[in-house]
Amino acid sequence: MPLAGGLALPRVVSLVLFEGFEELDVFGPVEVFGLLPDEFQVRLVAQVAGIVTSAHGTKVVADFGRDDAPAPDIVLVPGGAGTRVLAVDEPFLKWLGQWAASAKVVASVCTGSALLAAAGLLDGYRATSNTRALEWATSFGPKTQWVPDARWVTDGNRWTSAGISAGIDMTLALVASLHSQETAKEIASRMEYDWATH
Repeated sequence: MPLAGGLALPRVVSLVLFEGFEELDVFGPVEVFGLLPDEFQVRLVAQVAGIVTSAHGTKVVADFGRDDAPAPDIVLVPGGAGTRVLAVDEPFLKWLGQWAASAKVVASVCTGSALLAAAGLLDGYRATSNTRALEWATSFGPKTQWVPDARWVTDGNRWTSAGISAGIDMTLALVASLHSQETAKEIASRMEYDWATH
């Protein structure tokens, strides 16, 4: 079912960065959204605006800090080694739960779903996570209905994917839902990406 209703263009996509985030979890989806500049405006949000270091040492500049992050249309939380710390960081989880609650779409890649679950954002929803970290991720969010061995899972306005490259597949599916299947296929073709559509 298309989700376009109520989302003015361009849709604001806010990706949450933190120390130790997985690069492809962020920049795979950024590539997809970035190929539709009239449809999506990407913003990077971290604890404070400025440099954030990824899991592999790449330094990225966040546009906004948590205190001044504008209300998002779409929230995407990546995974990475840094999720292990944030999953028990109460101030972060409180902020994430409050800030993301009003978003039209709440999404995650990899172990980012553990953060959504720990923040209460997956209560009552079906979700998945990185297959290799599923035991850890599913220890959070007792009200989450975890789905193992899924490339991605959609439940209402909650979108979660398995590890790393699965985030690209999920994002293409999200574009198909917000726009059209043909648009998503064209984006995958432009990326020369073999889209796993299910």
